[in-house]
Order: sequence, then C-alpha cells, then structure tokens
Amino acid sequence: MLYAHRRSEAVNRIPITPAGHEAMKEKVRQLKEIERQEVIRTIQEARAHGDISENAEFEAAKERQAFVEGKIGELEHKIAWAEVIDPSTVKTDRVMFGVRVVLENLSTEKEVEYQLVGPDESDVGQGRISVSSPLGRAMIGKKVGDEIVVRAPGGQRHYELVDILPS
Repeated sequence: MLYAHRRSEAVNRIPITPAGHEAMKEKVRQLKEIERQEVIRTIQEARAHGDISENAEFEAAKERQAFVEGKIGELEHKIAWAEVIDPSTVKTDRVMFGVRVVLENLSTEKEVEYQLVGPDESDVGQGRISVSSPLGRAMIGKKVGDEIVVRAPGGQRHYELVDILPS
C-alpha cells in the first residue's frame, strides 16, 4: 500500500525551473507580508465604521481576504509538490522540459523559439510555453529534423524541429 501512495505522489509532481520556483516563493512572501496585512487593516477600518451586517466595505475586505488566503494555499501546495529541474543539466538530444527549441512553421516558413517550462511559468510573449500545452506535448521526445503536428482550433499546424538548445 505504501508503494501505491509513493507512486501517486510522483505522478502529481509539477516540473518547474529554479527561477520559477523562486518567483513562486516570492509571490507567497508578498501575499503573506504585504497583501495579508493590507487586508487586515482594511477589515479593521471597516469594523470601525460600526454595524458590519450592512457594511459593503467590510464584505469586500472579507472577500479579498478569502482570495488572498486561497492564493497563498494554492501556491504553497504547488511549491510543496514542485519538482525543480535545472534546465542547464538537461540533455539536448531530444526535446524535454527546460530546453529551448527552434521551430519552423512549415506553412509560413517562419521560425520561432520557445523554452519548455512548467504550466505556472508559461508566457508565450516571453517565449516560454508549457510542457503540458498542445505544442509542448507534441514536441516531447522529438529530435532535430522531426516534424511536429499540432491540432489547433483552426486546424492542424505543422512544424519542423530546427534546433534544441540548452537553457
């Protein structure tokens, strides 16, 4: 039974880069030290206005408090279950978490470069896509020269994997 429990723990781990892990911990610190304190002050001010049963300020502050506490809990859970993977230690013979890839869109002949990161770090505008996105999943395990086919709402997209670079 213990084996099954450990096995399920490994399945739930979320890959993240060291930078993403630190950013997440910093966000928790900010929520706890700044946001939480601001909410407490707002609640105290709203209570000072008298009857809290019909106090919209108080209700809004309590809702904000619930949001902040929920976000802290969510991030702490993600931090606890994160699998921190240093991209500089990842091999570049195949596409895997942390590498940077250069793709050529076979329809437009335009090249794009992305780094494969965890879901909480993805930002297409910054060139970071999630390994769990359709494109990320389609690339995992591919080698330079392989064709990558991605099903998108507008139809299939075809790419060629031009290069795999360390991060």
